[in-house]
Amino acid sequence: MEREYGRKKPELLIPASSLEVLKTAVHFGADAVYIGGEAYGLRAKAKNFSQEEMAEGIRYAHERGVKVHVTANILAHNADMDGAAAYFTQLREMRPDALIVADPGMFMLAREICPEIELHVSTQANNTNYGTFRFWEAQGARRVVCARELSLAEIREIRSRVSTDLEIEAFIHGAMCISYSGRCLLSSYFTGRDANHGACTHPCRWKYAVMEETRPGEYLPVEENERGTFIFNSRDLCMIDHIPELIEAGIDSFKIEGRMKTALYVATVARTYRRAIDDYMESEETYRANMPWYLEEIRKCTYRKFTTGFYFGRPDEDSMVYDNNTYESEAVYLGIAAATDAQGTVKIGQRNKFSVGERIEIMKPDGRDIPALVRGIRNADGESVSSAPHPKETLFVELETEVPAETGDLLRRPKA
Repeated sequence: MEREYGRKKPELLIPASSLEVLKTAVHFGADAVYIGGEAYGLRAKAKNFSQEEMAEGIRYAHERGVKVHVTANILAHNADMDGAAAYFTQLREMRPDALIVADPGMFMLAREICPEIELHVSTQANNTNYGTFRFWEAQGARRVVCARELSLAEIREIRSRVSTDLEIEAFIHGAMCISYSGRCLLSSYFTGRDANHGACTHPCRWKYAVMEETRPGEYLPVEENERGTFIFNSRDLCMIDHIPELIEAGIDSFKIEGRMKTALYVATVARTYRRAIDDYMESEETYRANMPWYLEEIRKCTYRKFTTGFYFGRPDEDSMVYDNNTYESEAVYLGIAAATDAQGTVKIGQRNKFSVGERIEIMKPDGRDIPALVRGIRNADGESVSSAPHPKETLFVELETEVPAETGDLLRRPKA
């Protein structure tokens, strides 16, 4: 029996760079999280998970009905294969819900060692047509991740031409790679660090100019503004105001980019997309009525200017390229409530400076942002301090608020 696409509720798949961020993703509404181990994923510079942390994260998520997908999506060389086999053997014991792979050799190895774990084919595999989707299903894949260059029209056609048992996943928010399906050689060329092995140094964010060989030191900008030239620097994808079109295209899993991002980013995007999806499933009128909140909220984490990418056809340069290499944000991340007491004191691992007397917000999973006044701050030794300038200190923050913080809530300060 064919599924009725158009009203099927999609999975919300959220990235996590650490055990703390995984718990934040679960707390703020993820249906599933994707994480990486210390090797074989494409975010080697992220903190990533040790074997012990991964096992704990999988247990934590499963106890709360949330799935865990593990990335192993490098384009492997010969020297990687024996280690990958050992890694898959470890994962077999941890029982994540899926492995995300791109390389056919890695796919075959995972299928052999972990036949009971679902295999998802990464966007790195250049999945741009229904024939490719059919091919991967024939090999045993449960899900294929769309290339980021696909339009919604192309995804709808793929959905109509592949098995209803094959799931389709697509990125709907986050950083875009300027290279085709993320296969970049710039990092290897400039720094010797292989992006396809997870070591990308992001040279697409650098500033470039042209120099004519007979005039050394005379730089000619390729395209100039007051800050320089950023011809490779893409905007961030944001599809928060196109949830109906994404659902109606038959996408099974909405994927958020960001395995190197903070807990504030994860909490903000998870909460915003969670509410948007749930509102649309209730009624389109509810979704449309709450659009101003989604658009305001999604800008409270770090982002570059937004684009809809390729979803509505090939974009022009103005709608894709960001004109500088800086992030924007409308809120400052202060910390996560690790514990609370009856007197309204919140224990946090502090992330950015704040002071006694400041007005901040308690960010809750249900969409509420509770105003709070910082009445006092004590350090780990119990000493009262007037401000907290040093990141990662353990602090006990006394808050004056009508609704107390609970464990897992996030503290942030709106930017003026």
